Amino acid sequence: MGQPLEWGRRYLMVRPDHFRIDYVINPYMSTQDQPDPALTLKQWESLRQAIVDAGGEVEVLAQRADSPDMVYAMNLGLATAGGRAMLSHMRFEPRRKESLSAAEWFTGAGFRLDRTGGEGVGPHFESGDAFVFGDSLVVGYGPRTEEAALKHLATEWNVRVRGLRIAHEGMYHLDLPFCPVDSTHAMIYPPAFDAASQAELSGIVPDPIVLTDEEAFAFSANSIVVGETIIMPACSPRLRDVFTGLGLRVVVLDLSEFHKGGGSIRCLTNPLDFPLSLISTPGGELVLPA
Repeated sequence: MGQPLEWGRRYLMVRPDHFRIDYVINPYMSTQDQPDPALTLKQWESLRQAIVDAGGEVEVLAQRADSPDMVYAMNLGLATAGGRAMLSHMRFEPRRKESLSAAEWFTGAGFRLDRTGGEGVGPHFESGDAFVFGDSLVVGYGPRTEEAALKHLATEWNVRVRGLRIAHEGMYHLDLPFCPVDSTHAMIYPPAFDAASQAELSGIVPDPIVLTDEEAFAFSANSIVVGETIIMPACSPRLRDVFTGLGLRVVVLDLSEFHKGGGSIRCLTNPLDFPLSLISTPGGELVLPA
């Protein structure tokens, strides 16, 4: 039995006042299938309340009118309990204005801001690709985050980074095929990764909860754990048995409007309390799939 996660109790969310589909940058998006504004806000509020009910804290950032994807707050930056934040350097130009508001919020909240790049310079990094798990910062790369950003993270923050190459267009961020549940358990969807990264996963996750195709594409791994509660957009009977067996209370919410943009619960919530102290190593270390 793993120990509870040491993070995931404080989140940043972006109120979806300007959420819409203006462009297509992932396989889930279609400009012909627009979210309903009233239902979108209702679903967002249900998630915010569920986090609070589970004992978590939520801070809210206003959405820029020119940034319809900004509601997916997980990608604003990688924040730590020690007061540092690595600002995302978005791969796609339509999302880059989000970083202007994110930088202002992080610095105003007392975070020391770091960057892998910006304004067309330096490697792209999107924080939906990064999680503290075990003794490492696990980072997905390929579709959105570039491999060079992993070295930057390791050396800038003096941490151990373990990279996983994402090879599935429908799993474009790590937060879609990978979800930490406790200190040893994580939901994983192996087909999201190349063969070498699938092999690497066995050394990262002691107790994997392997998702079926149906579970993965219902956004099951795009969930969050808040204390003793796991909040999910979908939970099969099999997964419910697994999580209740681990002592977790399962809360399932309808986030279908946000699925139209290719994200769900994890994408909408940015944890502000990753503990870098768990993964520190002098000079940093980067481990890539062989």
